Amino acid sequence: MRRTAIAISVAAMLAGLGAQPVLAAPGDRTEALLHELSDAPGPPGYEEAVRAIMVREMKPLSDQLSYDGLGSVIARQGASGPRIMLDAHMDELGGVIRRTTKDGFLSMQMLGGWLDQALPDQRWIIIGSKGPVRAVTGIRDVHVVPPAERERVFSRDTLYLDVGARSADEVAAMGIGPGDPVVPDSPFQVLNGTQRYLGKAWDDRVGCAVLIEAMRRLKASGHPNQVFFAATTQEEVGLRGAHSAADVIKPDIGIAIEGGITGDSPGRNPEETQARLGAGPGLFLYDSSALPNRRLTALTKATAVAKGLPLQLDLVQGYGDDSAEIQKSTGGAPTINLVVPARYTHAHNGVIDRADFDRMVDLVVGLIQKLDASTVARVRDFTPEP
Repeated sequence: MRRTAIAISVAAMLAGLGAQPVLAAPGDRTEALLHELSDAPGPPGYEEAVRAIMVREMKPLSDQLSYDGLGSVIARQGASGPRIMLDAHMDELGGVIRRTTKDGFLSMQMLGGWLDQALPDQRWIIIGSKGPVRAVTGIRDVHVVPPAERERVFSRDTLYLDVGARSADEVAAMGIGPGDPVVPDSPFQVLNGTQRYLGKAWDDRVGCAVLIEAMRRLKASGHPNQVFFAATTQEEVGLRGAHSAADVIKPDIGIAIEGGITGDSPGRNPEETQARLGAGPGLFLYDSSALPNRRLTALTKATAVAKGLPLQLDLVQGYGDDSAEIQKSTGGAPTINLVVPARYTHAHNGVIDRADFDRMVDLVVGLIQKLDASTVARVRDFTPEP
């Protein structure tokens, strides 16, 4: 009798789960934008789909829209005053097809800073000449792996993509060949009715969305400067688009918007990062690629206080961002790196908090409105005190 009741209860529960929609009910305009940007494919050098979204959103809000030689989008608001560069990169971690075996498996060159343990048994999308092709990276069956090897991390060079083909000819018929881009197959989800969003590529699609929402706000409110909103390319393989975009913009001030790193999930070393999801936007005081300008850092802190916004301060090793290239441009430009905290970056699935995003937009808009000519001159003045 007890077993029968349990069986009926479990069956009812499973039937109920099956009736639920995969995605939560559609949210507001910002949620829809984050959804679209997260789902768009765009590994380094293959940012076309993301660029199309950015141009569609940025063009009506800009006075002029142009591109650099690496495909970064540069939208300008304002015709006079200091030249402020607001940067976010369009590319995400991904890969590119190397070769096909005679049995129809494909090897992949990884693009960006992947952990080997994040790669096996994952779903991927290959952007082939005939459209997207689904794939999975295989994993050895536990039944045949010797006990001594069961905790071993296997090198990315031992992994192959399985597209269901039985031969190289079948792979070719799918429209796949060397050089085709590969991205994680990780659809956007609203996590169980919360204001936390699950998806891929928050590094740095969340920054791209900040650019668009800040443009919208600043277009309506005005600002005392020229703002160049730069959606850059190839950040994950060497900060390349930021370099070329800064060459074009010649900024007086640079602000990079990135996906941050959180330390609030179990098993983390507190020295890695102290940032928490939902505790507000972050300001990097150090990373492996750049040191921020101290006066611009102080202005950012003061702006957060004046607006009643929480601001998390962080120092992170093993992290690089576009501000490193911006600060070296045109004889040097004061820069900062602002981050929207994200859990599980550089992997298939990350989580962000909507409140962190909204507060970041508030902070960026407030900061840019403060950067008039006299303030920029003070930030850029390195004359010793008398």
